[in-house]
Amino acid sequence: MAVNRRLVAVFAADVEGYSRLMGADEVGTLRGLTERRAILDKLIGEHRGRIANTAGDSVLAEFGSAVDAVQCAVEAQAALAEANSGLAPDRRISFRIGIHIGDVMVRAGDLFGDGVNIAARLQSIAKPGGVCISGTTYDQVRKVLPITFADLGALQVKNIQEPIRAYQVSAPSETQQAAPERVAGAESLPPLPDKPSIAVLPFRNMSGDPEQEYFADGMVEEITTALSRFKSLFVIARNSSFTYEGKAVDIKQVGRELGVRYVLEGSVRKSAGKVRINGQLIDSATGSHVWANRFEGKLEDVFELQDQITTSVVGELLTSVEAAEMERANRKPTANLDAYDCYWRGVATLRKFTKSSTEAALAYLLKATDLDQNFASAYGIAAVVYAIRKQNFWMVDVAQESAEAIRVARRAVELGEMNEVALCNGGYALGSIAGEVDLAAEFIRRGLAMNPNFVFGWMYSAFVHQWLGEHEISLAHVRQWARLSPRDPLLWVGKLISAASHMYLGHFEEAVSLAEQVVTGGPTYMPGWRLLAVSKALAGDVASANIAARKALELDPFLTVSAMVALYPLRRAVDVERLREGYLRAGFPP
Repeated sequence: MAVNRRLVAVFAADVEGYSRLMGADEVGTLRGLTERRAILDKLIGEHRGRIANTAGDSVLAEFGSAVDAVQCAVEAQAALAEANSGLAPDRRISFRIGIHIGDVMVRAGDLFGDGVNIAARLQSIAKPGGVCISGTTYDQVRKVLPITFADLGALQVKNIQEPIRAYQVSAPSETQQAAPERVAGAESLPPLPDKPSIAVLPFRNMSGDPEQEYFADGMVEEITTALSRFKSLFVIARNSSFTYEGKAVDIKQVGRELGVRYVLEGSVRKSAGKVRINGQLIDSATGSHVWANRFEGKLEDVFELQDQITTSVVGELLTSVEAAEMERANRKPTANLDAYDCYWRGVATLRKFTKSSTEAALAYLLKATDLDQNFASAYGIAAVVYAIRKQNFWMVDVAQESAEAIRVARRAVELGEMNEVALCNGGYALGSIAGEVDLAAEFIRRGLAMNPNFVFGWMYSAFVHQWLGEHEISLAHVRQWARLSPRDPLLWVGKLISAASHMYLGHFEEAVSLAEQVVTGGPTYMPGWRLLAVSKALAGDVASANIAARKALELDPFLTVSAMVALYPLRRAVDVERLREGYLRAGFPP
């Protein structure tokens, strides 16, 4: 079969999360994909492109002009965003598009060669709904199109020998609906704190074993925690930093989005009993490297390696602040590496937040405490897992699990006098399950005094002050949490806490608005529907409250007013009565 070669702009598009979408709704996803393919195919034709291949959710096309290809991609993403408007986030069909100018082979109309492979890799780097182009494409279009570009740097991509210069595309011609959101987002970017500030990005796992991902993640969390203990630093929480995991990032943009001056990034390789860690500290304002180093050692020396990295970073940041008072940064959580391994596997498993994941997480965490009976942080996280199970009605034997929760929580605060993770987690669980709310508030206060950058401490404090009836303080602590972790995937929990505080304060419209945001982002999260039902009922919209109550009961048919009111240790009788009244008005069974 004849093979021709030619130089073209290769356009590769693919749907983000297609397998997940099909698993959730095959018929609806196929219908939605067909509608969006009609939009995409039409625009490719209008911009003089030729579709070479389609396979499932992907499209491969060629253009004789880089300008035509990029213009088509930008207009396509604007049109596709419009098609997605009004859909829940987990039902949107979003394409990623990559474009590269390169030499390709053409056989029977299909395209082959490195030019195609590079376009495909650029597509995988692009954000959902975004466009990523190569440096050669950028050179052709940068002075022609009214578009701005973010330089992602030279990236090493899979199966391509040489690094590829990549640029993220953004256009002023986005839809009118999207434009105000972009402006609002820019206006809400957090300002730089008045002290040295840093975010630690996820380290790349270079071990070649996906199972070791938790080890690299645990390493980053340990370094973040160690840095956050310096009160003269402002440290972004792990949850916000990890929203960049697996993505090509523009360090300057990261600095703007998180409101920090410095960014630490690196990689971890663990093999044959040895660990190698590469780290570099970057000034996000200029993009320049402040510091870079490599640390190697035996696996049993992993905590010493963490010390070395943390001390080096802090030394750079605190030279003019409190260098004379620098202390050893990292307090080692355990000397037992098997316990440490179980601990981080448990933490990684918990973050799925399902009934089965809490069961698996508990198994890991309790194994860690068996291996090291003085591992305060493991006891603390285990106690919180029990609290999560209680609040979602996931406990199988409530009496037995509650007793075990109180045991591990007391052990956490007993062992963790100088450990904010143990104090805040253990204290929160004692408040939630044992009803010892004043004691919980004191343990959390001590933990935050020790480490004011511990983001989960502010979350637990918001809960506890809400139980105490101090709702304005609860709202303030949610705001502090959001500032420390502005991209935190768990900020929807903050909206849930805030909605409840507004409900107790009688601000029913604010409570409804926040609760609606929770259920829109998590339509299968039953506590969100419970709170929406209460807020709607107290706001006087009983019909809508009944609908929300039915949604909650579909997710858990055994809900009753008495069980739900008893779920949290509310101190004020007026809060208890307001909650009970809302549930009854909404139509829950007594």
